[in-house]
Amino acid sequence: MKKILLALVAVFTFMACQQQKTEVTPDVKAYAWYKWDQNRVSPDSLKAQFQMWKEHGVIGVCVENGGFAEEKTMDQIKLCGQIAHEVGLEFHAWVPSSLQANCDSTWYTVNRLGKSAYVPEDRAYVTYYSTVDPHNPAVIDYLVGKYTQVAEMEEVDYVQLDYIRYADVILSEGLWDKYKGQIDHEWRDAEGHVHEYPGADYCYCDDCVADFKEKTGIDIKAKIAEGVDPSTIQEWAQFRCDNVTNLVNKIAEAVHAKGKKISADVFPGPASYAEKMVRQQWNNWNVDVFFPMNYNDFYLKPAAWVGEVTDEEVKSTDKPVYSGLFICRDWQNKASLVDPENSGLIPSEIAEAVAGSVKAGAAGVCLFTPESMTADHWAEFDKAIGLVK
Repeated sequence: MKKILLALVAVFTFMACQQQKTEVTPDVKAYAWYKWDQNRVSPDSLKAQFQMWKEHGVIGVCVENGGFAEEKTMDQIKLCGQIAHEVGLEFHAWVPSSLQANCDSTWYTVNRLGKSAYVPEDRAYVTYYSTVDPHNPAVIDYLVGKYTQVAEMEEVDYVQLDYIRYADVILSEGLWDKYKGQIDHEWRDAEGHVHEYPGADYCYCDDCVADFKEKTGIDIKAKIAEGVDPSTIQEWAQFRCDNVTNLVNKIAEAVHAKGKKISADVFPGPASYAEKMVRQQWNNWNVDVFFPMNYNDFYLKPAAWVGEVTDEEVKSTDKPVYSGLFICRDWQNKASLVDPENSGLIPSEIAEAVAGSVKAGAAGVCLFTPESMTADHWAEFDKAIGLVK
């Protein structure tokens, strides 16, 4: 009997230790971005992934299930939210905003060269940059309506906005070489001034030009005809920033009316990068949580930069900021990677990026993507967020 009792004590002690291990609360909150493709990952496999990420301290997932034009999107959002909640994770329904396919041709932005993003071969950089005009009332109504439908789903905790911006009128410096064959000018001149790319400078449709003239008295096309660089006209830049802000705040109002919260993926800054590059003045947005994409390699910066830019971001808003970290999957061969969009943080940089973000006042971090995290990354991440005590 004594041996049996001792054995039971050992079993219960082991179970208690295991339970204590899995219930350790990390010091730093963590989220994960993920694009789900049901043809590649089954619902059961997705649940297993979510569970594994949760064991590494992830408290919520931001999952893209496609654009509004895809029939499967709404059903996938519902299913994905169910799976996330079964695992005990917060669910952010991540849907691209400005990138919309198969809409009316008048909905799309027109660049400085007069070319519409409706035409795939005329789009800036890549054919999927099908950017709709945030100033267009029909676009606003469409997006508000669609995001309202998402907010009405019981399985959704947050509606998450992505690509809620214009195209990159200035690319992050780490991407200059990759796209130089598609761009007809050097980004920086001899004096160090960084130029806006005319092919990605939106929107010059008739409605935008007319409304801007009515608001300011400035005819932007006449100024260009006179040889004026439109990037030097601050009112024109502000007009585009205001267009994005107006769209975001109308979506946010609709989402909040359904009792749900709203988050947004944004460029770093906002003043240092987001405003200049994609017209995001996101410190004026009425959203609940920000996820700045602090991808240091895209800006040719070391891991220490993540904390520096997070400091600016936290000081620009009173809303929670989760610092977005870009992970290098093939990190042992990083030096030989040709495409900068395959770069990112290596395991030895995780601690500095996380600590810098938290020291700057971030509410936590977000991984892009957990699929790129190797065992070495997870080991360093567990220590960095305090999961390993």
